[in-house]
Amino acid sequence: MGFYTILDDLYFYQMLSFVKKYSNFEIKLGKYFYNKTRGICPEFIVVIDKFIFFFVRKESYFISKYYLDSMRREFKSKKLLIIRVENVFINLLFSFFPDLYIHDIRIEKDDSSGLREISLYFLTYEERGIAIGRKGEYIKSLNKLCQKFLVLENRITPLEIKCKTVD
Repeated sequence: MGFYTILDDLYFYQMLSFVKKYSNFEIKLGKYFYNKTRGICPEFIVVIDKFIFFFVRKESYFISKYYLDSMRREFKSKKLLIIRVENVFINLLFSFFPDLYIHDIRIEKDDSSGLREISLYFLTYEERGIAIGRKGEYIKSLNKLCQKFLVLENRITPLEIKCKTVD
């Protein structure tokens, strides 16, 4: 493990934007979400594997979460998530795991590949298991989302996200 540096701070506090062209399916999902939540328009929609990510404004987040169980019952084969739209990268990382306690976040170098990665530290294996999802599906989808659709202000793609436990 490395030490937290000012460069890490600069990386985490970059402004970000989303880049995507919508498919017809995603446009239909946007209309569905708008109708289901009675007027909340998602800012951004991403479908990756079996996950559907609806990004909503902060002021609409808790209201839209009220409708989540109903939407999940209608989309049994997909996993629906409502994420707060954030302008700063580190805030978005926390938004991806709203119900979990992230003890620490660090940028580390992977010893086997030599690449840098964002390591999220959880206190227990149970929390880490929830964070990565069954068979690692959630964290894999999250990494795909970050690689394909997020652009940081310095124009580099986010590093790979890993979930670990505190030693």
